[in-house]
Amino acid sequence: MTDEDVRRWRENVRAKALARVPERPLLQRSGGEPIADLYTPDDRDPARIGFPGEYPYTRGVQPTMYRAAHWTMRQYAGFGTAAESNARYRYLLEQGTTGLSVAFDLPTQMGYDSDDAMSLGEVGRVGVAIDSLADMRVLFDRIPLDKVSTSMTINATATTLLALYAAVGREQGVSADKLRGTVQNDILKEYIARGTYIYPPRQSMRLVTDLFAWCHKHAPQWNTISISGYHIREAGSTAAQELAFTLADGIAYVDAAVAAGLPVDEFAPRLSFFFNAHNNLLEEVAKFRAARRLWAKIMKERFNAKKPASQMLRFHTQTAGSTLTARQIDTNVVRVTLQALSAVLGGTQSLHTNSRDEALALPSEAAARLALRTQQVIAWESGVADFVDPLGGSWAIERMTDELEADALKLIAEIDALGGMVPAIEAGFPQREIQRAAYQAQIAVDRGDAKVVGVNAFQIDEAPHQNLLKVDPALEDEQVARLREVRSKRDATAAKDALDALQQAAAGDAPLMPLIVTAVEASGTLGEISHALRRVFGVYKETPVV
Repeated sequence: MTDEDVRRWRENVRAKALARVPERPLLQRSGGEPIADLYTPDDRDPARIGFPGEYPYTRGVQPTMYRAAHWTMRQYAGFGTAAESNARYRYLLEQGTTGLSVAFDLPTQMGYDSDDAMSLGEVGRVGVAIDSLADMRVLFDRIPLDKVSTSMTINATATTLLALYAAVGREQGVSADKLRGTVQNDILKEYIARGTYIYPPRQSMRLVTDLFAWCHKHAPQWNTISISGYHIREAGSTAAQELAFTLADGIAYVDAAVAAGLPVDEFAPRLSFFFNAHNNLLEEVAKFRAARRLWAKIMKERFNAKKPASQMLRFHTQTAGSTLTARQIDTNVVRVTLQALSAVLGGTQSLHTNSRDEALALPSEAAARLALRTQQVIAWESGVADFVDPLGGSWAIERMTDELEADALKLIAEIDALGGMVPAIEAGFPQREIQRAAYQAQIAVDRGDAKVVGVNAFQIDEAPHQNLLKVDPALEDEQVARLREVRSKRDATAAKDALDALQQAAAGDAPLMPLIVTAVEASGTLGEISHALRRVFGVYKETPVV
């Protein structure tokens, strides 16, 4: 196919078709970049594609991908008390879930105990309330921690939650080196997009690298961070921005760990990532492929990582909560299916599928089961898991992969020019870029240029939805009572000594993770541990971005 062939096609065949019926408007990617009218073999560079399981991992981190084993099927869950969430976890495991994903309530995420005035009305609402080792023990009752992989969506208090998890493991006879899973521990994206931060960025980075070091020594199978683009995309970013800001966060974490004296090839293999699967199926597949290639080059060329495992980008995917609609909620099943398919076609290692009713409430049991069944049908019935990188070599996919990589590199260069991601966040750069993209996307919906089925197109009259999950307000009082019982029965002197030691160490430069482990084992509460650090680190106050 020559340039002359393409010119002839455009001027004759395509021009005649356009004269009859013009193309639809807004044929573009998420950032407004136009989708080409034609993709050809010139859009595919075999040298940049490579082979599955080999650098630069464009086609996947494993040579066999799902032909050997399917991705880990996780369903993000947690609500109310530890006992209620434990029942949901055991139900999901019985239904075929192969990994747990824990959602914590806002007080737990923000470092407040359930009886704190700041927690009023929020206990158990958007996740499970965890105040102490007693709660964590109930949360994983009859769930063998040497048999399951657990992901915990927790950031500002990640060190405390991992310490609690490890303590429960020891009680079950499972040493930390046998634990498998991931703690999100990605504080930078909280300042960019999500907001569940406590301490200023530089003090928070100390906790992140402390956790790296502790896991390298005690929990080598644990993924020490899940560098998260998910929430960046949920805040309204484009696919290229999600890619760039996520990898720039990753660069900042590697820089911080190296500055703390950790050799890159000792901690880099346990880094993991977390991406959003949005509606544009082909763009999402290209995004995942571009992410792998970019990260491999960053680790090899920027950080001189030698181990192949240090260069591999392994990632979890969650379907896009921001695309779920409160109208015609059955349509959400279609959205989630397409998004999940993009993650599988893009080579994810782990996947969560959202439930049809999550725009209205926490998922009901039936909706959670259907979301899991969606993954299982893709895995066992669709046939796509039989192929390694099934869309690799597609002219359109390869060109979009190249375009997204180039767009992301431009943004990363801008962040580097500002001194890295921490100074960029302090200057409000990623926040402004996301806000601009989100505004443009919303304008397109409001004008009707971007169609959302059931919202601004194909609307119907609906009866109120039934059988939604409701969290009993009485659980807050029950949780507070359990917390106060823990405090009344613990060795108060041992708890105070452990918390005092942690606060004193925070004022210096000693590792904090071992002291947090000691504090949770002495029944120090999550809020008490967080307050000990607040007194030294202070609290971050966001500067409004305009």
